Amino acid sequence: QVQLVESGGGLMQAGGSLRLSCVASGSIFRVNTMGWYRQAPGKQRELVAAIRSDGSANYADSVKGRFTISGDNAKNTVYLQMNSLKAEDTGVYYCCADLKVGLWSREYRYWGQGTQVTVSS
Repeated sequence: QVQLVESGGGLMQAGGSLRLSCVASGSIFRVNTMGWYRQAPGKQRELVAAIRSDGSANYADSVKGRFTISGDNAKNTVYLQMNSLKAEDTGVYYCCADLKVGLWSREYRYWGQGTQVTVSS
């Protein structure tokens, strides 16, 4: 069994900062990529940022320069530092991990349950 647990969401005023954390645990052989998606009310889930095991990362255009993703491979943990928050950053933020549970297993994507981020203007 693999579990992803997020923490760090909450309510913040526009211009403020929040830091999200996500830990993957369980029968994990190797994590290849971890990332954050978000879903605003009435909208589709969208990629916010992702980081690969080699440290390379990509971001949605809407968060470039404001958000920073980082990871700790040894702890199967990913962080999302969110600065200069805007009202449009409001949504449920989901952590995901593309990982293998064994040497010969295929890669699967696992999801956390989500953490609410609300930015008041």
